[in-house]
Amino acid sequence: MPHRAIHARFIDTARELGPELTAAIERAGPIELSSRADLPFADYLCRAITGQQLSVKAAKTIWGRVEDSAAGKPLAEHFCEANTDLLRSCGLSGAKTKTVCAIADLARRGELKDDHLREMSAADRTTHITAIWGVGQWTADMMNMFYFGEPDIWPEGDVAARKALERLTSPRRKTLRTAARFAPHRSYLALYMWRHADAPPV
Repeated sequence: MPHRAIHARFIDTARELGPELTAAIERAGPIELSSRADLPFADYLCRAITGQQLSVKAAKTIWGRVEDSAAGKPLAEHFCEANTDLLRSCGLSGAKTKTVCAIADLARRGELKDDHLREMSAADRTTHITAIWGVGQWTADMMNMFYFGEPDIWPEGDVAARKALERLTSPRRKTLRTAARFAPHRSYLALYMWRHADAPPV
């Protein structure tokens, strides 16, 4: 469904849930959800892990140091236990270093191939991704939405999206139940909530 048609449908659905939600969606206008293809998935996942719980500026600085430390070597080869101290010196925490090394190990073994992952359902992909040490549900939701362009992901674990939906409807109404009204395009609902909160997650 084109994003303009999704926007029109969202306005109709929001009218049944309250004027504040309706106004927020109308203000935002049509929103597009696009998938990424400019980086291998393993690299994109490692970059996302690197930037978690950091400001955009800090995340960009640390990732730049990490890329420089690879000296042109593929990141899937660079992220390994032998380079732990080097990665830590770039600003990665011990936990994040362990996670990116685990991701790279799977990539080297051919278990994170983009084409194979794209063939999976979002649920199966989530199970596959969250089996990696240090990768949780929130990260899997972000990957499904922003890398694979899945249209129907509601990231319940994202505080900004959840709180925005609560404020625009009612804190007494469960956000999972509210979000279900917008299936099969719940990823767009999250985009609208982030636009309203002015807090994009990635």
